[in-house]
Amino acid sequence: MRYARTTVLLGVLALWLALGPWVLLAAAAALAVPRVRSWLRPTRRATLGLAAGAAALTALVVLVPDGWLPIPPGGGTLVTPAYLGRPAVAAPLRVDLPRAPGLTEADPSAWAGPLGESPRVDSAWFGAESCGPVGVVREDRLVALCTDRRGPLLRVTDPETLRPLDRKALPERPDGTGERCGSEGFYLAADDRAVVATTDQRVLVVATADAEGDADLTTVASYDLGGRLPADDCPVALAPGAGGRTWFVTDRGHVGTVDPADGRVRVLDLGEPVADPVAVDRTGVYVVTSEALYRLHAGADGPAVDWRASYERASGAAPTLLPGGLVALADNAEPRMHVVVLRRGDGRRVCARAVFGADEGATASTLVAVGSGVAPGVVMTDNHGAGGVLSTVLGRVPEPGVARVDVRGGECTVAWTSDAVVPGAAPRLSRATGLLYAVTKRRSWWGAASWYLSGLDARTGRTVFSVRTGLGAAFDNRDAEPVLTRDGSAYVATVAGLVRVRDRAQG
Repeated sequence: MRYARTTVLLGVLALWLALGPWVLLAAAAALAVPRVRSWLRPTRRATLGLAAGAAALTALVVLVPDGWLPIPPGGGTLVTPAYLGRPAVAAPLRVDLPRAPGLTEADPSAWAGPLGESPRVDSAWFGAESCGPVGVVREDRLVALCTDRRGPLLRVTDPETLRPLDRKALPERPDGTGERCGSEGFYLAADDRAVVATTDQRVLVVATADAEGDADLTTVASYDLGGRLPADDCPVALAPGAGGRTWFVTDRGHVGTVDPADGRVRVLDLGEPVADPVAVDRTGVYVVTSEALYRLHAGADGPAVDWRASYERASGAAPTLLPGGLVALADNAEPRMHVVVLRRGDGRRVCARAVFGADEGATASTLVAVGSGVAPGVVMTDNHGAGGVLSTVLGRVPEPGVARVDVRGGECTVAWTSDAVVPGAAPRLSRATGLLYAVTKRRSWWGAASWYLSGLDARTGRTVFSVRTGLGAAFDNRDAEPVLTRDGSAYVATVAGLVRVRDRAQG
């Protein structure tokens, strides 16, 4: 049969797309048979053809601009469901969320996400580029802090075409600094300017549009922190404060403020490493170190400690502000992790509640504030076992678990639990729909890595619907939370690009 080898190879490729990676493993095992290897050995003409095809494909990928191609799919289309559940009915939720001063006026939790009504999924491939924090400016453009093979960068993306409108390279990470340097130091200020920490110990203020409203990333202010920090230290998180200040925390435990009025940088050394973002209200900043939760305020001579509350074992999540003057954090105590709730005024413990199973709980995700002043609460995800490609390869999933803990009458109670698997970032709450939007993963005995955007009922924890966003490691969202926009779309930044999910009626 002419072209028999080509037919077999194309058949293996088709079976891989349909059934998943076990097909490739079976094909690799077949190559151990000498007769199979001999029969499949290509002729010189076939070798030249394969080389030319590979060169043409590489040239296409290199020459086509970022965002013009979809993220390449993985295998397992026929053995993983494209949709689960049924469309949700919007049930608006009242949540009294404390707002940090100086943030962009946009409040994504007030916007409606997709309801799962014949959802449409689109993606854009940016190559080996992973994005973390993503914000939305007035024109609904997406502004993200990303990292590619050349280093950190800021990017503005069109929400309709999913193509970059502008990008700005940031300094590369110097040798000897931590991996988190510059990874999460980013927020959008009220004037839609991006405030970003760089790995060379600076804080930049970057305009996201020019005078005519077109996307444009231009540095309008730069503040040097180098004279106040050790050479091997760097900012890992930023937050806006009262009076236009910018708060920053560093990898080695320095907390500081940048005052735009005079450009002065003031720093306090806590002497304890910091690994998580911070929370800010109008009275101060809340910082989780490896040993304690602090509240600090901006004094005349710099940051000053109001109180310090120690806890058992290092936290895996940033502090989360709740209604009623409360703040919550998650510890990684043995054998079970806890949600710990304290009073913001004095740091006194209100209550604590163990969640998830013994030796099966750990989180690196932000807690999501839910509930009103009558019954404030948080939703947290179990990330135990998550980390790197190996934790999700060949259909594997880390520990399942999502839980809501409410505070009632001075007691912490578990309102609900869910078996949803959320390997990466925290869910995003929509007050307009009453849903939590989470990137979830399903176990597959076929070895397929199937990723979903799931809508969980914030009141009950029930997974209302799940729509498959993609197959393969390229659709892993790592530390990027889903983002909602005014038109009801949801966006997910993955390790290879950007995915959009919207109800078909919207598009």
